[in-house]
Amino acid sequence: MTTQNRATPTDSAPRLLALTMGDPCGIGPETLARAVAASATGPALVVGDVAVMRRAVAQCGLLLPVALLDTPGDALTAPPDCLLVWQPPGLPPGLAGLPMGQVRAEAGRAAALCIAAAAALALRGEVAALVTAPIHKEALAAAGVPFPGHTEMLQAAAGGAPVRMMLANDELRVVLVTIHVALRRAIEMLDFDAVLQTLRIAHRSAAAWGQSVPRIAVAGLNPHAGEGGLFGDEEIAFIAPAVAAARAEGIDARGPFAPDTVFMRARNAPGHPGEFDAVVAMTHDHGLIPVKYLGVEQGVNVTLGLPFVRTSPDHGTAFDIAGSGRADASSLIAAIRMARRLDGVMPAPPSAGLSPVA
Repeated sequence: MTTQNRATPTDSAPRLLALTMGDPCGIGPETLARAVAASATGPALVVGDVAVMRRAVAQCGLLLPVALLDTPGDALTAPPDCLLVWQPPGLPPGLAGLPMGQVRAEAGRAAALCIAAAAALALRGEVAALVTAPIHKEALAAAGVPFPGHTEMLQAAAGGAPVRMMLANDELRVVLVTIHVALRRAIEMLDFDAVLQTLRIAHRSAAAWGQSVPRIAVAGLNPHAGEGGLFGDEEIAFIAPAVAAARAEGIDARGPFAPDTVFMRARNAPGHPGEFDAVVAMTHDHGLIPVKYLGVEQGVNVTLGLPFVRTSPDHGTAFDIAGSGRADASSLIAAIRMARRLDGVMPAPPSAGLSPVA
């Protein structure tokens, strides 16, 4: 592409972000276009299909130039006020012609390829962080992608390092022990090592939000945290012992607490300072429902334990409104701001650890 000189970021200036396109049939491209048009990204490039991004700009009714980069590094000298796209090799053809709001294998394949390409940029240090637009898990499966979501794909790209999902907003932070598996399977996967590893990762990552010793509450699995074994013994068998082991390592972990009240205790709201800085929850919906109830527009998904920063918005592909130009970029912008805050602060994981829990 033809470029004009622009200052390369200094040590004090924001570094380059990689923004993945997400599913081209969903709202991800539209939210990216709106974020760039609102000057909310700072130095950034979209890893995706240039025709899809031009279609998104048109769908949103924006007057925003879209430039195709020859290499990711060209973003540092590209014209300002422009949506910059780096198109990784191997993208399926005709993505901009796919119908909006439908599960398509080509879309899933393209989304996965963009994630892998962006992760490679981050691992090589060519970008400061990744912000990923939403993907559709059915489209991934239709494409034969052997991972159910972003977290597992990025974990594999990073060599299998133990990772955990954290969903956060200004009022609540929740770290999950298990994520994208059936509930029955998630319960089978829970054990002492899985809970202790989650506490270690949450504690180690606390430097990312400025707390050397965060107060971590652990939510039980069963109603009333098992009520002394009346409603299940997982709390007695391994959750409480994992909390005790974490405390012996200097981690300020407490619980297990009843899962129907611990999130209210941890919520940090005006007039209600939270008792805890984060909550560890055993399963996906146990932990994410409270955060999402507070408002998906400000929720941010952060992958803890990766050797680079990765955030994403707290919503999906919204196939019901995709292509209408009505997509709200608030959660994506919150994810970009979180990535900027964490850049250079999130600690790298240790080289050794317990086995990851998917």
